[in-house]
Amino acid sequence: MSEAPFATTVSRPTVRGHIAIARIDHWVKNVFILPGIVAALGSDAGHVAPGFVMRVVLGFLSICLVASSNYVINEVLDAPSDLAHPLKRSRPVPSGKVSIPLAYVEWLVLMVIGVGLGFLVSTPFGFTALTLWVMGCVYNIPPLRSKDVPYIDVLSESVNNPLRMLAGWYMVGTVAVAPASLLLSYWMVGCYFMAIKRYAEFRDIADPVRAAAYRKSFAYYTLERLMVSILFYGSAAMLFLGAFIMRYRIELILSFPLVALVMAIYLDIAFKPDSAAQRPEGLYRERTLMAAVVSCTLVMAILLVVDVPALQTIFAPTAPTNMDRR
Repeated sequence: MSEAPFATTVSRPTVRGHIAIARIDHWVKNVFILPGIVAALGSDAGHVAPGFVMRVVLGFLSICLVASSNYVINEVLDAPSDLAHPLKRSRPVPSGKVSIPLAYVEWLVLMVIGVGLGFLVSTPFGFTALTLWVMGCVYNIPPLRSKDVPYIDVLSESVNNPLRMLAGWYMVGTVAVAPASLLLSYWMVGCYFMAIKRYAEFRDIADPVRAAAYRKSFAYYTLERLMVSILFYGSAAMLFLGAFIMRYRIELILSFPLVALVMAIYLDIAFKPDSAAQRPEGLYRERTLMAAVVSCTLVMAILLVVDVPALQTIFAPTAPTNMDRR
């Protein structure tokens, strides 16, 4: 019998294998917590909870451990389909470097410690961390397993973005409520990035049958459908961001060109062979993207504290509003 096209050497379980499935290198994704901290400080700096630095440290550790718990269950349940991927077949679980019973223990222990630390920050933060873990279950565990359903896979995975923003918001301990428009924009930005990742994966596999064996939602997706979804998510993200800016901080409108530049560069990366968009944890190596992200971040940080009164005049309503009619 000939060897399967994606056969891989089976090894014995190792400590290194169990550490690897926690994906500590993916903790960098929790940088998405920072905008929540900045937004909370910018909106209600007068109500910062005592022990702010310790809250931030515990909060980041909490979210990182909960994320690792989700990564562990993802690695375990994705192992059969990973065998159909030219690279992921070498991951620790499909290559036999992980004990499955111990992996389930690892999954639960990381959750308990992570959520427990979350409640030390605050009750709202603890429930946010717990919700992040529950969404990982929804995404990975049958019968729900939303990652197998087209479009729902992107929407359910990307809800982690607004949850991370809420985590940052609750670290500050402000009494203000996070704006819905900002959370929705953050969600849609996450969908935009995730849909681009799907596009890059689907294109590189270059075989619909093999792609569907690797990811069930790929049985429905095509490159055209994925590109249309990318356009939708990007448009929705900018719509909600615009609503937030017009309502809360008009100065941020000056950062729009840089925001658009970041999104355009990210999309361009998806068109490259073996695109870095498939591995977001390695995007820091994309110098052009990082330069655009840093520039955009600096400009937005400045605009949060510098007032530009002329913008109030330029963007003042010139037609009757609903308030006027009342």
